[in-house]
Amino acid sequence: MLSAWAVLVAVEEGTVSLDDEVGPPGATLRHVLAHAAGYGFDTPGAITRPARNRIYSNTGIEVAAQHVAERSGIAFPTYLREAVFVPLDMTQSELHGSAAYAATSTVTDLSKFARELLRPRLVSAAMAADATSIQFGDLNGVTPGFGSFRPNPWGLGLEIRGQKNPHWTGSLNSPRTFGHFGGSGTMMWVDPDVDTSLVALTNRRFETWADVARVEWPALSDAVVGWATD
Repeated sequence: MLSAWAVLVAVEEGTVSLDDEVGPPGATLRHVLAHAAGYGFDTPGAITRPARNRIYSNTGIEVAAQHVAERSGIAFPTYLREAVFVPLDMTQSELHGSAAYAATSTVTDLSKFARELLRPRLVSAAMAADATSIQFGDLNGVTPGFGSFRPNPWGLGLEIRGQKNPHWTGSLNSPRTFGHFGGSGTMMWVDPDVDTSLVALTNRRFETWADVARVEWPALSDAVVGWATD
Protein backbone atom coordinates (compact mmCIF):
# COMPACT_ATOMS: atom_id res chain seq x y z
CA MET A 1 0.00 0.00 0.00
CA LEU A 2 2.87 2.36 0.74
CA SER A 3 4.34 1.89 -2.74
CA ALA A 4 0.96 2.14 -4.44
CA TRP A 5 0.21 5.42 -2.66
CA ALA A 6 3.53 6.84 -3.88
CA VAL A 7 2.63 5.80 -7.42
CA LEU A 8 -0.69 7.62 -7.08
CA VAL A 9 1.16 10.74 -5.93
CA ALA A 10 3.23 10.46 -9.11
CA VAL A 11 -0.01 10.24 -11.11
CA GLU A 12 -1.36 13.36 -9.41
CA GLU A 13 1.88 15.19 -10.14
CA GLY A 14 1.67 14.24 -13.82
CA THR A 15 4.87 12.21 -13.74
CA VAL A 16 3.01 9.09 -14.87
CA SER A 17 -0.53 8.21 -15.96
CA LEU A 18 -2.69 5.26 -15.02
CA ASP A 19 -3.16 4.75 -18.75
CA ASP A 20 0.58 4.42 -19.44
CA GLU A 21 1.46 1.16 -21.19
CA VAL A 22 3.30 -0.81 -18.53
CA GLY A 23 4.05 -4.51 -18.27
CA PRO A 24 2.78 -7.18 -20.70
CA PRO A 25 1.22 -6.17 -24.05
CA GLY A 26 -2.18 -4.62 -23.46
CA ALA A 27 -1.51 -3.79 -19.80
CA THR A 28 -1.34 -0.36 -18.22
CA LEU A 29 -0.16 1.09 -14.95
CA ARG A 30 -3.75 0.68 -13.71
CA HIS A 31 -3.60 -3.05 -14.51
CA VAL A 32 -0.38 -3.67 -12.59
CA LEU A 33 -1.58 -1.75 -9.52
CA ALA A 34 -4.83 -3.73 -9.56
CA HIS A 35 -3.05 -7.12 -9.90
CA ALA A 36 -4.75 -7.59 -13.24
CA ALA A 37 -1.83 -7.34 -15.67
CA GLY A 38 -1.45 -11.09 -16.08
CA TYR A 39 1.74 -11.59 -14.08
CA GLY A 40 2.06 -14.50 -11.67
CA PHE A 41 2.90 -14.04 -8.02
CA ASP A 42 6.63 -13.65 -8.66
CA THR A 43 7.08 -14.33 -12.38
CA PRO A 44 9.14 -12.18 -14.76
CA GLY A 45 6.57 -12.56 -17.54
CA ALA A 46 2.82 -12.79 -17.92
CA ILE A 47 1.01 -16.09 -17.39
CA THR A 48 -2.33 -14.86 -18.75
CA ARG A 49 -3.68 -11.86 -20.63
CA PRO A 50 -4.55 -8.58 -18.86
CA ALA A 51 -7.88 -8.22 -17.02
CA ARG A 52 -8.65 -11.94 -17.17
CA ASN A 53 -7.88 -12.92 -13.57
CA ARG A 54 -6.91 -11.24 -10.33
CA ILE A 55 -3.46 -12.68 -9.58
CA TYR A 56 -1.66 -11.10 -6.64
CA SER A 57 1.75 -10.19 -8.04
CA ASN A 58 4.91 -8.82 -6.48
CA THR A 59 6.17 -8.38 -10.04
CA GLY A 60 3.35 -6.00 -10.91
CA ILE A 61 4.09 -3.68 -7.99
CA GLU A 62 7.80 -3.74 -8.82
CA VAL A 63 7.01 -2.86 -12.45
CA ALA A 64 4.83 0.06 -11.32
CA ALA A 65 7.60 1.37 -9.05
CA GLN A 66 10.20 1.04 -11.79
CA HIS A 67 7.96 3.00 -14.15
CA VAL A 68 7.79 5.86 -11.66
CA ALA A 69 11.56 5.75 -11.15
CA GLU A 70 12.23 5.87 -14.89
CA ARG A 71 9.79 8.71 -15.55
CA SER A 72 10.83 10.79 -12.53
CA GLY A 73 14.56 10.11 -12.65
CA ILE A 74 14.41 9.37 -8.91
CA ALA A 75 15.15 5.97 -7.37
CA PHE A 76 11.87 4.60 -6.06
CA PRO A 77 12.93 4.28 -2.39
CA THR A 78 13.81 7.98 -2.50
CA TYR A 79 10.58 8.84 -4.29
CA LEU A 80 8.55 6.92 -1.69
CA ARG A 81 10.33 8.67 1.13
CA GLU A 82 9.82 12.14 -0.34
CA ALA A 83 6.25 11.54 -1.56
CA VAL A 84 4.84 9.68 1.45
CA PHE A 85 7.15 9.25 4.43
CA VAL A 86 8.37 12.85 4.78
CA PRO A 87 5.02 14.64 4.43
CA LEU A 88 3.35 12.19 6.83
CA ASP A 89 6.25 12.45 9.32
CA MET A 90 6.91 8.71 9.06
CA THR A 91 10.43 9.03 10.39
CA GLN A 92 10.98 5.33 11.12
CA SER A 93 9.93 3.98 7.70
CA GLU A 94 12.19 2.98 4.84
CA LEU A 95 12.13 0.92 1.67
CA HIS A 96 15.21 -1.31 1.50
CA GLY A 97 14.61 -3.14 -1.78
CA SER A 98 11.58 -4.47 -3.63
CA ALA A 99 8.64 -2.07 -3.72
CA ALA A 100 6.40 -5.09 -3.21
CA TYR A 101 7.63 -6.21 0.20
CA ALA A 102 10.94 -4.70 1.41
CA ALA A 103 9.75 -1.87 3.66
CA THR A 104 10.29 -1.58 7.40
CA SER A 105 8.22 0.63 9.66
CA THR A 106 6.68 1.01 13.13
CA VAL A 107 3.11 0.91 14.43
CA THR A 108 3.33 4.65 15.06
CA ASP A 109 4.34 5.37 11.46
CA LEU A 110 1.79 2.97 9.96
CA SER A 111 -0.91 4.56 12.11
CA LYS A 112 -0.03 7.87 10.46
CA PHE A 113 -0.39 6.21 7.06
CA ALA A 114 -3.74 4.70 8.11
CA ARG A 115 -4.95 8.21 8.95
CA GLU A 116 -3.86 9.29 5.48
CA LEU A 117 -5.94 6.51 3.96
CA LEU A 118 -8.98 7.58 5.99
CA ARG A 119 -8.57 11.29 5.23
CA PRO A 120 -6.18 11.71 2.28
CA ARG A 121 -3.91 14.73 2.11
CA LEU A 122 -1.31 13.51 -0.38
CA VAL A 123 -3.76 12.68 -3.17
CA SER A 124 -7.07 14.19 -4.20
CA ALA A 125 -10.43 12.90 -3.02
CA ALA A 126 -11.12 11.73 -6.57
CA MET A 127 -7.85 9.77 -6.72
CA ALA A 128 -8.48 8.20 -3.31
CA ALA A 129 -11.98 7.19 -4.42
CA ASP A 130 -10.54 5.58 -7.55
CA ALA A 131 -7.91 3.74 -5.53
CA THR A 132 -10.52 2.26 -3.20
CA SER A 133 -12.96 1.31 -5.99
CA ILE A 134 -13.05 -2.10 -7.67
CA GLN A 135 -10.88 -2.15 -10.78
CA PHE A 136 -11.74 -4.14 -13.92
CA GLY A 137 -15.00 -5.52 -12.57
CA ASP A 138 -15.63 -8.85 -10.90
CA LEU A 139 -12.39 -10.68 -11.65
CA ASN A 140 -11.88 -14.02 -9.93
CA GLY A 141 -8.60 -14.82 -8.25
CA VAL A 142 -6.59 -15.94 -5.25
CA THR A 143 -5.70 -14.02 -2.11
CA PRO A 144 -2.47 -15.73 -0.96
CA GLY A 145 -2.95 -17.64 2.28
CA PHE A 146 -6.74 -17.27 2.28
CA GLY A 147 -7.90 -18.96 -0.91
CA SER A 148 -9.73 -18.38 -4.16
CA PHE A 149 -12.56 -15.88 -4.36
CA ARG A 150 -15.25 -15.37 -7.00
CA PRO A 151 -14.99 -12.43 -7.32
CA ASN A 152 -11.74 -11.14 -5.78
CA PRO A 153 -12.10 -7.33 -5.76
CA TRP A 154 -9.07 -5.02 -5.63
CA GLY A 155 -8.54 -1.32 -5.99
CA LEU A 156 -5.24 0.33 -6.93
CA GLY A 157 -2.74 -1.48 -4.72
CA LEU A 158 -5.43 -2.02 -2.07
CA GLU A 159 -7.41 -5.20 -1.50
CA ILE A 160 -11.16 -4.59 -1.11
CA ARG A 161 -13.02 -6.91 1.24
CA GLY A 162 -16.29 -7.12 -0.67
CA GLN A 163 -18.16 -10.32 0.17
CA LYS A 164 -15.08 -12.54 0.67
CA ASN A 165 -15.54 -15.25 3.25
CA PRO A 166 -13.49 -16.41 5.03
CA HIS A 167 -11.31 -13.32 5.10
CA TRP A 168 -8.46 -11.91 7.15
CA THR A 169 -10.60 -8.93 8.22
CA GLY A 170 -13.58 -9.49 10.49
CA SER A 171 -17.15 -10.52 9.84
CA LEU A 172 -18.19 -7.10 11.16
CA ASN A 173 -16.03 -5.20 8.66
CA SER A 174 -18.03 -3.55 5.90
CA PRO A 175 -17.65 -4.66 2.27
CA ARG A 176 -15.94 -1.31 1.60
CA THR A 177 -13.07 -2.20 3.94
CA PHE A 178 -9.71 -2.06 2.17
CA GLY A 179 -6.17 -2.92 3.16
CA HIS A 180 -3.37 -5.42 2.81
CA PHE A 181 -1.32 -8.02 4.63
CA GLY A 182 2.18 -9.21 3.92
CA GLY A 183 4.70 -12.00 4.25
CA SER A 184 6.08 -10.66 7.52
CA GLY A 185 2.75 -11.21 9.26
CA THR A 186 1.80 -7.52 9.18
CA MET A 187 -1.68 -6.37 8.26
CA MET A 188 -3.59 -3.11 7.97
CA TRP A 189 -7.20 -2.40 7.12
CA VAL A 190 -9.27 0.76 6.85
CA ASP A 191 -13.06 0.63 7.17
CA PRO A 192 -14.57 3.91 5.98
CA ASP A 193 -18.06 2.88 7.11
CA VAL A 194 -16.98 2.96 10.78
CA ASP A 195 -14.19 5.54 10.30
CA THR A 196 -11.68 3.14 11.84
CA SER A 197 -8.40 1.45 10.92
CA LEU A 198 -6.29 -1.34 12.39
CA VAL A 199 -2.57 -2.08 12.18
CA ALA A 200 -0.93 -5.30 13.37
CA LEU A 201 2.85 -5.23 12.86
CA THR A 202 5.19 -8.21 13.22
CA ASN A 203 8.49 -9.43 11.81
CA ARG A 204 7.65 -13.15 11.74
CA ARG A 205 7.22 -14.95 8.45
CA PHE A 206 3.50 -15.30 7.78
CA GLU A 207 3.73 -18.98 6.87
CA THR A 208 5.11 -19.81 10.35
CA TRP A 209 1.86 -18.72 12.03
CA ALA A 210 -0.66 -18.43 9.20
CA ASP A 211 -3.08 -20.84 10.88
CA VAL A 212 -3.14 -18.58 13.93
CA ALA A 213 -3.56 -15.43 11.84
CA ARG A 214 -6.57 -16.88 10.02
CA VAL A 215 -8.32 -17.13 13.38
CA GLU A 216 -6.89 -14.25 15.37
CA TRP A 217 -6.91 -11.48 12.75
CA PRO A 218 -10.68 -11.74 12.12
CA ALA A 219 -11.33 -11.97 15.88
CA LEU A 220 -9.19 -8.92 16.55
CA SER A 221 -10.85 -7.08 13.69
CA ASP A 222 -14.33 -7.83 15.01
CA ALA A 223 -13.30 -6.62 18.47
CA VAL A 224 -12.02 -3.34 17.04
CA VAL A 225 -15.11 -2.76 14.88
CA GLY A 226 -17.29 -3.60 17.88
CA TRP A 227 -15.43 -1.07 19.99
CA ALA A 228 -15.71 1.56 17.25
CA THR A 229 -19.47 1.09 16.90
CA ASP A 230 -20.30 0.61 20.59
